[in-house]
Amino acid sequence: MGSMLQDGFGREIDYVRMSVTDRCDFRCVYCMAEDMTFLPRQQVLGLEELYLLAEQFVELGVKKIRLTGGEPLVRQGIVGLCERIAGLPGLRELVLTTNGSQLQRYAQGLHTAGVKRLNISLDSLDADKFHAITRTGELSQVLAGIGAAQDAGFKHIKLNVVVMKGRNDSEVPALVDYAVANQLDISFIEEMPLGTISEHSRAEAFCSSAEVRALIEQRYSLVESAESTQGPSRYWRIPGVENTRIGFISPHSHNFCGSCNRVRLTAEGRLLLCLGNEHGLDLKAILRRYPGEPARIRDALLGAIARKPWGHDFRLNDEVQVVRFMNMTGG
Repeated sequence: MGSMLQDGFGREIDYVRMSVTDRCDFRCVYCMAEDMTFLPRQQVLGLEELYLLAEQFVELGVKKIRLTGGEPLVRQGIVGLCERIAGLPGLRELVLTTNGSQLQRYAQGLHTAGVKRLNISLDSLDADKFHAITRTGELSQVLAGIGAAQDAGFKHIKLNVVVMKGRNDSEVPALVDYAVANQLDISFIEEMPLGTISEHSRAEAFCSSAEVRALIEQRYSLVESAESTQGPSRYWRIPGVENTRIGFISPHSHNFCGSCNRVRLTAEGRLLLCLGNEHGLDLKAILRRYPGEPARIRDALLGAIARKPWGHDFRLNDEVQVVRFMNMTGG
C-alpha cells in the first residue's frame, strides 16, 4: 500500500525528517552562526509530541523516518524516543543523522532501540581543519564514535561531507580512502544557502558534485549506480569495492526536486514542505490546541502535502534565500 500523502504533482511522500532539537555541540561554519541563540525549551516539541506526530505520519503511509537536529543525541530521552518510533507498525526503518560526538555513549543503545542506519558528518580527517570547520568539535571523538557504531552492530553507516573550496576539497580522495578502508558509504554535499553566515563566501567556496567526482577519479574509477536509499543521494560504485558507495547530493547542480518524496519537521513543530522554501504548517499549534484529537493532525497533513511546491531555486551567490539555519531545518 502506498502513502496516503500525495502532493499536487503526484509524488508520494513516504519519508519524513524530524528534528528533535535545534541545539548542537558543534557550530559548523556552513550550518549556523558562531554565537547562536537557541529556542526556549517550551517552544520545542516534547518527546510525547514528537512520538504522536511520528505515529500520525506512519498511519498515513510514511515508511521512513530520519531523526535529525541540531544534534539529536544532545536531546535527553532520545534513545527511548527511538525505541518507541521504531516500534510503530508499518514503519520500514528509523534512521538518524548525527555529528558523531556522542556515539561512544549512545551507539549501543540506539542499535538496540531499533535504529537501522546512521549518517555521520565528517568534513575533514585533519584535526586542525576539523576543529576550524566545526568550531568546537574534536576529530578523535568523532572517529571513536564511528568505531563505536560499528562495534554496536550498525551495518549501514554513511559519512556526510560538505565540500568547500579552499577548506576541505583537497581531502576528498583521503576521505574516500577512509570510507573504503572502513567499509562505509560516503556522500559529498554541495553547500546550501540556508541562514546568514559571515565566516566565508558561499559563492567562492562552492564546489560542485562534478568537481568532487573529478577529484575522486584521479584515484578511483567510478561507475554510476541505480541504487537508492530513498534520499537525495545519487550513488556511484568503485569497481571491485563491494562495501562502499560514493554518493553526491547536488541541490545546485543536479537538484532532486522531481523525485522528492520527503518533508521536514522542525524542532518547534513546523512542517516544512520543501528544503528551499518557507511553505509550511504549524503542527505544534494544532497538537497543543486539540490534545487527544489525532484526526485533526491527519486532516492538516493531508491538506498541507497537497500544497507542496514543485521545488527550490537555489542560486550560486551569497544572497540569503532562506533565513533559517540548517540546524532549524532539521538536517
